[in-house]
Amino acid sequence: MEGTTKKIFSGKVALVTGASSGIGKATALQYAREGAQVVVSDIQEAKGLEVVEEIKQNGGDALFVKADVSKPEDCQNLVKKTVEQYGQLNIAFNNAGIGGEANPVGDLSIKNWNKVIAINLSSVFYCMKYQIQQMLQNGGGAIVNNSSILGQVGFANSAAYVAAKHGVVGLTKNGALEYSAKGIRINAVGPAFIKTPLLTEAGMQEDTFQMLARLHPIGRLGQSEEVAELVTWLSSDKASFVTGAYYAADGGYLAQ
Repeated sequence: MEGTTKKIFSGKVALVTGASSGIGKATALQYAREGAQVVVSDIQEAKGLEVVEEIKQNGGDALFVKADVSKPEDCQNLVKKTVEQYGQLNIAFNNAGIGGEANPVGDLSIKNWNKVIAINLSSVFYCMKYQIQQMLQNGGGAIVNNSSILGQVGFANSAAYVAAKHGVVGLTKNGALEYSAKGIRINAVGPAFIKTPLLTEAGMQEDTFQMLARLHPIGRLGQSEEVAELVTWLSSDKASFVTGAYYAADGGYLAQ
């Protein structure tokens, strides 16, 4: 009968960082549609609360926790608040990230290097550390880390971002080797250029968007919801034999 199909995340608690917009928001909404109680985290409180409200208006259950994931104490507190509210943590999508300065290596500022590495790589380690500790207590879980196509290839004038995203893939593989036998699956996704605020708020002109679109054999930029579908699958029991993997959502970019 219609309406009797069990949702894939019923009874589960999911945590999403960088969830106020873009891929993070799309994934938080998708988790909620599939029955998860969702912890929405970001440094942008107003936008994060809007995501929580949208989830609640659609019949879901969500909590906002403000966190700067470049700070280990914020990542620890994020897991703590999740468990205080919902009693467990089953799913985590470590998505928060920034673009950073566009310069060749010789001109790249040390300040920018440190900031990009802190937010795009060290944060994933901090989050995983505390997520894993909690998941071990509640019998396992699934972690998905947001890397990039630039976790596999280079891109001129983006050294810090490329290095961080390569690091996320390595961290994902290592974590999977260490914890898969203990019931925690850890995978990474590699989006290509997705039309998110990371691009639109960078002040790009339409001709730049068209240039980026042409880099993808599919002939367009990706949509946040398309990546969210992949993250959702990796987070679910449908991917029960998948761990330590990197999955691109790239419109054919890496096939070239």
